[in-house]
Amino acid sequence: MVQKAKILLVDDRPENLLALEAILSALDQTLVRASSGEEALKALLTDDFAVILLDVQMPGMDGFETAAHIKRRERTRDIPIIFLTAINHGPHHTFRGYAAGAVDYISKPFDPWVLRAKVSVFVELYMKNCQLREQAALLRLQLEGGGGKGAVAGRESAGLLAELSARLAAVEEQAEALSKQLDDDSADAAAVATAAHLERKLTGLRRALDALEPGTGGGASLPSPN
Repeated sequence: MVQKAKILLVDDRPENLLALEAILSALDQTLVRASSGEEALKALLTDDFAVILLDVQMPGMDGFETAAHIKRRERTRDIPIIFLTAINHGPHHTFRGYAAGAVDYISKPFDPWVLRAKVSVFVELYMKNCQLREQAALLRLQLEGGGGKGAVAGRESAGLLAELSARLAAVEEQAEALSKQLDDDSADAAAVATAAHLERKLTGLRRALDALEPGTGGGASLPSPN
Protein backbone atom coordinates (compact mmCIF):
# COMPACT_ATOMS: atom_id res chain seq x y z
CA MET A 1 0.00 0.00 0.00
CA VAL A 2 1.54 3.28 -1.12
CA GLN A 3 1.64 5.90 1.61
CA LYS A 4 0.20 9.29 0.71
CA ALA A 5 2.44 12.33 0.41
CA LYS A 6 1.96 15.25 2.78
CA ILE A 7 1.45 18.79 1.47
CA LEU A 8 1.92 21.70 3.87
CA LEU A 9 -0.45 24.65 3.40
CA VAL A 10 0.64 27.83 5.18
CA ASP A 11 -1.69 30.85 5.35
CA ASP A 12 -2.95 33.03 8.20
CA ARG A 13 -6.47 33.28 6.68
CA PRO A 14 -8.72 30.23 7.26
CA GLU A 15 -10.73 30.93 4.11
CA ASN A 16 -7.55 30.74 2.02
CA LEU A 17 -6.61 27.42 3.60
CA LEU A 18 -10.10 26.12 2.90
CA ALA A 19 -9.80 27.19 -0.75
CA LEU A 20 -6.44 25.46 -1.11
CA GLU A 21 -7.84 22.27 0.38
CA ALA A 22 -10.74 22.36 -2.08
CA ILE A 23 -8.36 22.80 -5.02
CA LEU A 24 -5.88 20.11 -3.95
CA SER A 25 -8.30 17.51 -2.59
CA ALA A 26 -8.47 15.90 -6.05
CA LEU A 27 -4.82 14.85 -5.68
CA ASP A 28 -5.86 12.48 -2.87
CA GLN A 29 -2.86 13.32 -0.69
CA THR A 30 -2.59 14.37 2.97
CA LEU A 31 -3.11 18.12 3.38
CA VAL A 32 -1.67 19.69 6.54
CA ARG A 33 -2.70 23.19 7.67
CA ALA A 34 -0.48 25.81 9.30
CA SER A 35 -1.83 29.27 10.13
CA SER A 36 1.56 30.92 10.71
CA GLY A 37 5.23 30.60 9.92
CA GLU A 38 5.91 29.38 13.44
CA GLU A 39 3.26 26.68 13.15
CA ALA A 40 4.70 25.58 9.80
CA LEU A 41 8.20 25.24 11.25
CA LYS A 42 6.80 23.18 14.11
CA ALA A 43 5.06 20.81 11.68
CA LEU A 44 8.29 20.42 9.72
CA LEU A 45 10.10 19.16 12.82
CA THR A 46 8.24 15.86 12.83
CA ASP A 47 6.77 15.22 9.37
CA ASP A 48 8.17 14.91 5.85
CA PHE A 49 6.44 16.93 3.13
CA ALA A 50 6.43 16.67 -0.65
CA VAL A 51 5.87 20.40 -1.18
CA ILE A 52 5.03 23.55 0.79
CA LEU A 53 2.50 26.18 -0.33
CA LEU A 54 3.53 29.30 1.55
CA ASP A 55 1.67 32.62 1.76
CA VAL A 56 3.99 35.62 1.55
CA GLN A 57 1.98 38.19 3.52
CA MET A 58 1.48 36.93 7.09
CA PRO A 59 1.58 38.80 10.40
CA GLY A 60 4.67 38.19 12.50
CA MET A 61 6.93 35.82 10.57
CA ASP A 62 6.16 36.38 6.90
CA GLY A 63 6.67 33.91 4.06
CA PHE A 64 10.19 35.08 3.19
CA GLU A 65 11.40 34.68 6.77
CA THR A 66 9.68 31.31 7.11
CA ALA A 67 11.33 30.09 3.91
CA ALA A 68 14.72 31.25 5.17
CA HIS A 69 14.31 29.11 8.30
CA ILE A 70 13.21 26.12 6.22
CA LYS A 71 16.23 26.38 3.93
CA ARG A 72 18.64 26.65 6.88
CA ARG A 73 17.54 23.30 8.30
CA GLU A 74 19.27 20.28 6.83
CA ARG A 75 16.12 18.17 7.25
CA THR A 76 13.90 20.55 5.27
CA ARG A 77 16.14 22.54 2.93
CA ASP A 78 15.32 20.40 -0.13
CA ILE A 79 11.53 20.60 0.22
CA PRO A 80 10.16 22.62 -2.73
CA ILE A 81 8.36 25.82 -1.76
CA ILE A 82 5.65 27.48 -3.84
CA PHE A 83 5.03 31.07 -2.76
CA LEU A 84 1.48 32.42 -2.95
CA THR A 85 0.94 36.18 -2.82
CA ALA A 86 -1.94 38.61 -3.24
CA ILE A 87 0.41 41.46 -4.15
CA ASN A 88 2.83 42.02 -6.97
CA HIS A 89 5.56 44.63 -6.63
CA GLY A 90 7.23 43.73 -9.91
CA PRO A 91 10.37 41.76 -10.77
CA HIS A 92 12.23 42.72 -7.59
CA HIS A 93 9.51 41.25 -5.39
CA THR A 94 9.44 38.06 -7.46
CA PHE A 95 13.24 37.80 -7.37
CA ARG A 96 13.12 38.00 -3.58
CA GLY A 97 10.87 34.95 -3.57
CA TYR A 98 13.30 32.92 -5.68
CA ALA A 99 16.23 34.17 -3.61
CA ALA A 100 14.46 32.85 -0.51
CA GLY A 101 14.48 29.39 -2.04
CA ALA A 102 11.12 29.13 -3.81
CA VAL A 103 10.75 26.92 -6.87
CA ASP A 104 7.65 28.84 -7.97
CA TYR A 105 5.92 32.13 -7.27
CA ILE A 106 2.18 32.46 -7.96
CA SER A 107 0.08 35.61 -7.65
CA LYS A 108 -3.49 35.47 -6.35
CA PRO A 109 -6.06 34.98 -7.71
CA PHE A 110 -4.49 31.93 -9.38
CA ASP A 111 -5.87 29.35 -11.78
CA PRO A 112 -6.87 26.29 -9.69
CA TRP A 113 -5.98 23.93 -12.54
CA VAL A 114 -2.50 25.40 -12.90
CA LEU A 115 -1.82 25.27 -9.17
CA ARG A 116 -3.01 21.68 -8.92
CA ALA A 117 -0.85 20.67 -11.89
CA LYS A 118 2.25 22.32 -10.41
CA VAL A 119 1.75 20.66 -7.02
CA SER A 120 1.13 17.26 -8.63
CA VAL A 121 4.56 17.42 -10.30
CA PHE A 122 6.32 17.72 -6.95
CA VAL A 123 4.11 15.07 -5.36
CA GLU A 124 4.99 12.62 -8.13
CA LEU A 125 8.70 13.40 -7.80
CA TYR A 126 8.50 12.94 -4.02
CA MET A 127 6.78 9.56 -4.38
CA LYS A 128 9.35 8.36 -6.91
CA ASN A 129 12.17 9.45 -4.61
CA CYS A 130 10.61 7.55 -1.72
CA GLN A 131 10.23 4.38 -3.79
CA LEU A 132 13.80 4.56 -5.05
CA ARG A 133 15.18 5.13 -1.55
CA GLU A 134 13.23 2.18 -0.16
CA GLN A 135 14.40 -0.10 -2.95
CA ALA A 136 17.98 1.12 -2.59
CA ALA A 137 17.86 0.38 1.15
CA LEU A 138 16.50 -3.10 0.45
CA LEU A 139 19.23 -3.73 -2.08
CA ARG A 140 21.90 -2.58 0.36
CA LEU A 141 20.58 -5.00 2.99
CA GLN A 142 20.74 -7.81 0.46
CA LEU A 143 24.29 -6.87 -0.50
CA GLU A 144 25.40 -6.68 3.14
CA GLY A 145 23.64 -9.85 4.29
CA GLY A 146 23.83 -11.98 1.18
CA GLY A 147 27.35 -13.29 1.67
CA GLY A 148 26.14 -16.68 2.87
CA LYS A 149 23.38 -16.98 0.30
CA GLY A 150 25.68 -17.55 -2.65
CA ALA A 151 24.69 -17.08 -6.26
CA VAL A 152 20.95 -16.75 -5.51
CA ALA A 153 21.42 -13.61 -3.42
CA GLY A 154 23.76 -12.21 -6.04
CA ARG A 155 21.21 -12.70 -8.81
CA GLU A 156 18.42 -11.15 -6.72
CA SER A 157 20.56 -8.11 -5.91
CA ALA A 158 21.63 -7.68 -9.52
CA GLY A 159 18.01 -7.91 -10.68
CA LEU A 160 16.82 -5.31 -8.17
CA LEU A 161 19.71 -3.01 -9.05
CA ALA A 162 18.82 -3.27 -12.75
CA GLU A 163 15.17 -2.48 -11.99
CA LEU A 164 16.15 0.57 -9.94
CA SER A 165 18.43 1.81 -12.68
CA ALA A 166 15.73 1.38 -15.33
CA ARG A 167 13.15 3.29 -13.28
CA LEU A 168 15.56 6.11 -12.64
CA ALA A 169 16.54 6.21 -16.32
CA ALA A 170 12.89 6.69 -17.26
CA VAL A 171 12.61 9.69 -14.93
CA GLU A 172 15.90 11.08 -16.25
CA GLU A 173 14.55 10.81 -19.79
CA GLN A 174 11.46 12.80 -18.82
CA ALA A 175 13.61 15.44 -17.16
CA GLU A 176 15.80 15.72 -20.26
CA ALA A 177 12.73 16.23 -22.43
CA LEU A 178 11.53 18.94 -20.04
CA SER A 179 14.89 20.73 -20.21
CA LYS A 180 14.82 20.69 -24.01
CA GLN A 181 11.31 22.13 -23.97
CA LEU A 182 12.42 24.94 -21.68
CA ASP A 183 15.31 25.75 -24.00
CA ASP A 184 12.93 25.99 -26.94
CA ASP A 185 10.15 28.00 -25.32
CA SER A 186 11.97 30.81 -23.50
CA ALA A 187 10.44 29.59 -20.23
CA ASP A 188 9.85 31.82 -17.24
CA ALA A 189 11.96 31.76 -14.11
CA ALA A 190 9.51 29.49 -12.27
CA ALA A 191 9.79 26.73 -14.86
CA VAL A 192 13.57 27.02 -14.95
CA ALA A 193 13.77 26.81 -11.14
CA THR A 194 11.51 23.75 -11.13
CA ALA A 195 13.66 22.00 -13.75
CA ALA A 196 16.83 22.81 -11.82
CA HIS A 197 15.34 21.36 -8.63
CA LEU A 198 14.38 18.19 -10.48
CA GLU A 199 17.87 17.90 -11.98
CA ARG A 200 19.52 18.16 -8.54
CA LYS A 201 17.27 15.45 -7.14
CA LEU A 202 17.93 13.09 -10.03
CA THR A 203 21.68 13.65 -9.86
CA GLY A 204 21.67 12.72 -6.18
CA LEU A 205 19.62 9.59 -6.82
CA ARG A 206 21.87 8.47 -9.67
CA ARG A 207 24.95 9.02 -7.52
CA ALA A 208 23.45 6.93 -4.73
CA LEU A 209 22.49 4.17 -7.12
CA ASP A 210 25.91 4.12 -8.79
CA ALA A 211 27.47 3.62 -5.36
CA LEU A 212 25.72 0.25 -5.17
CA GLU A 213 27.32 -1.05 -8.35
CA PRO A 214 29.73 -3.96 -7.80
CA GLY A 215 33.27 -2.78 -7.19
CA THR A 216 32.34 0.69 -5.90
CA GLY A 217 32.09 -0.18 -2.23
CA GLY A 218 28.45 0.89 -2.09
CA GLY A 219 27.67 -1.33 0.86
CA ALA A 220 30.05 0.66 3.01
CA SER A 221 28.84 4.19 2.44
CA LEU A 222 25.73 5.11 0.47
CA PRO A 223 25.37 8.79 -0.47
CA SER A 224 22.05 10.39 0.35
CA PRO A 225 19.85 11.01 -2.71
CA ASN A 226 18.57 14.23 -1.15
